[in-house]
Amino acid sequence: LRWQHRVAVEVTNEPILEFKPGSPERQALQKALNDLKDRTEEIPCVVGGEEVWTADVRYQVSPFKHSHKVAKYCYADKDLLNKALNAAVAARKEWDLRPVQDRAQIFFKAADILSGPRRAEVLAKTMVGQAKTVIQAEIDAAAELIDFFRFNAKYALELEQEQPLSVPPSTNSMVYRGLEGFVAAVSPFNFTAIGGNLAGAPALMGNVVLWKPSDTAILSNYTVYKSLVEAGLPPNVIQFVPADGPVFGDTVTASEHFCGLNFTGSVPTFKRLWKQVSENLDRYRTFPRLAGECGGKNFHFVHASADVPSVVSGTLRSAFEYGGQKCSACSRLYAPDSLWPRIKGLLLEEHQKIKVGDPVEDFQTFFSAVIDQKSFGRIQKWIKHAETSPSLNILAGGKCDDTVGYFIQPCIIETRDPKDPIMQEEIFGPVLAVFVYPEAQYRDILRLIDSTSPYGLTGAVFAQDKAVVAEARQLLRHAAGNFYINDKSTGSVVAQQPFGGARASGTNDKPGSPHYILRWTSPLAIKETHVPLGDWKYPYMQ
Repeated sequence: LRWQHRVAVEVTNEPILEFKPGSPERQALQKALNDLKDRTEEIPCVVGGEEVWTADVRYQVSPFKHSHKVAKYCYADKDLLNKALNAAVAARKEWDLRPVQDRAQIFFKAADILSGPRRAEVLAKTMVGQAKTVIQAEIDAAAELIDFFRFNAKYALELEQEQPLSVPPSTNSMVYRGLEGFVAAVSPFNFTAIGGNLAGAPALMGNVVLWKPSDTAILSNYTVYKSLVEAGLPPNVIQFVPADGPVFGDTVTASEHFCGLNFTGSVPTFKRLWKQVSENLDRYRTFPRLAGECGGKNFHFVHASADVPSVVSGTLRSAFEYGGQKCSACSRLYAPDSLWPRIKGLLLEEHQKIKVGDPVEDFQTFFSAVIDQKSFGRIQKWIKHAETSPSLNILAGGKCDDTVGYFIQPCIIETRDPKDPIMQEEIFGPVLAVFVYPEAQYRDILRLIDSTSPYGLTGAVFAQDKAVVAEARQLLRHAAGNFYINDKSTGSVVAQQPFGGARASGTNDKPGSPHYILRWTSPLAIKETHVPLGDWKYPYMQ
C-alpha cells in the first residue's frame, strides 16, 4: 500500500481463501476453533480506554450448541454510557485534527492484522458465536471487513485531494472535518464486518464513536475492536459498550453532543431512534446525521427465457446460505408456469442435499442454526402459518428443533396468493416462498413485485431475453438498491457492488463506496486572498 500527493492509493479486494484440507489456512483455523472449545471469554465494556464491568452480566451462547456460553459480558448502564460519551467528546478535537494520513494508516494496519495474525481468530469466533460456516465467516469477518478498512482509508485519502478551483489572486481549499459531537454505532449480529464498518468509518473520518455491538456477536466484535486498538487507534476514539437497546437509544439521543447514528437492524428500532432524535432536536448543537440499513424482502424474478440451473443454484444459495439471515437473502421467487415443473424438480432434488448442522465439527455443513431462541420462535411461527393457511403449501423442509441448537431445516413454500404476508414481510430465516405466474403476464408480475413489499433492498432478474431485462430494469427501478441480472441477490463486494436500499430498507448510503465516507464529514470551504482588497466601491458607482 502506498500513497503520494495527488496519486491514487492502490488497494485491491482481499483474496478469499479456500480452506482446502491440509491448507495452512485450514490448519490455523482448526487450531483457533480448538482453542474456543467449551471456553467462555470474558468481555468487558471499554470506556475511556479502561475495562469496566457492571453488575448486569450476560452470556452469548453458540447458536448450534446453546449449552456453550462463548462469552461472558456486561451491559453498560446509563451512567457508564454517559461517562463513555463524555470521554469520547473530550477526545474529539485532538482526533479530528490528526492528519487523515495518520488516521488512514491505523485502518490499513488493522486490515493487515485481520488479514494475517488475527484472521483465524476472528473467523473462529464468528463461526462459533454466530454459527457461520467457514466460507460465510471468511467472506464476512475476513474479506469484507478488511476491504471496508482498506477501501475506506483509500477513499478518505483521495477525498482529501478533492479540492475546489482556485482563481488568482485567491486560493480555495476544502477541509474535511469530523462531525461536532459523537456518533452512535449500533451493529447487527449477522455480519462481523458491519460492526467494524459502522464504528470504523466514522472514526476514520475524524469522529468519536460509541459502539453498541449486537448481544449475539459480542465475541467476534470485541476481536475487531482489539485489532483497531492494536493498530494504534487511540483509546477514546471508539468506546466499546454492549448495552440494552432502549437504554442505549434513550441515553445517546438525550445528549446535546449527539451528532450521528450509524445503524443496521430492524425497521421498528430505526424508526424509534429517528423519532427520539426528532423529539430532542432542540437540545442538539447540530442536526444529527442518521444512516440506517433495515433489511429487505428480496426477490428473484424468473422469465421464461431464463437459464434454469442458474435460477436453482442462485436461489438456493441466496435463500439458504447463513440460514437466510442476510439482509439481502432471497425470500420470494416468481417463476413462470412454463418453467416451474423443471425449476421445482431441480429445487427439490438439490434441497435434499443441503446439510444443516455444526459448522465447526462438519465442514460439509451448508448452513447452521439460526441466531437465537427469539429468532427461532419467530421463524417457527411463519412455518406454522404456512401449515395452516389454505393458500400456502409446504413443498419441502421446515422442521424445527431447538434441543441442542436453534435448528430449522430449509423450507420451500408455494403460495397461490401473491399478496400473502409471507410474500410481503421480512422473515430473516431459511424460508423461501414461491409464486407461479402465467408466463405471458410477466409485465404484471414485475409491477406486482414493485408494489408487494415496503422494502427496496436487493432483487434479481433471471432472463436471457435482453428486451425483458431492459423492461425489468425500468419497472423495478426503485424496487432494489442492489439489482442483479442473472445472478443471486446476495454477495455484494466492497468497491464492486456498494450496498444499500431505500424505502423501508434504509437511507441507502452505500457503504463500500466513496460516497459513504462523506456522510461522516462536515466539509469546511476556505478562501484565502493574497493581495490587498482595495476600494469598497464598485466601478459602476463612479
